[in-house]
Amino acid sequence: MRLFFINNDGGGFADTIEVPVGCTISQLFRERMPHGKPADYLIRVNRQPVPEGHLLQEGDRVSVTPTKIEGA
Repeated sequence: MRLFFINNDGGGFADTIEVPVGCTISQLFRERMPHGKPADYLIRVNRQPVPEGHLLQEGDRVSVTPTKIEGA
């Protein structure tokens, strides 16, 4: 299934990615941010904060934004 992933960490990027059907937001976070802790990020799906067990759907827009910015 395809969704739009926005990573605002560091230089940031945005792209359409493929994830398996039945993927949760916590599984996606662990895959895309292997060295990060979810508590250090604002994680949203379709502009709304979601719980870690949230099941992703085709066409969702996921954004990951750090809550602590180094050097700021």
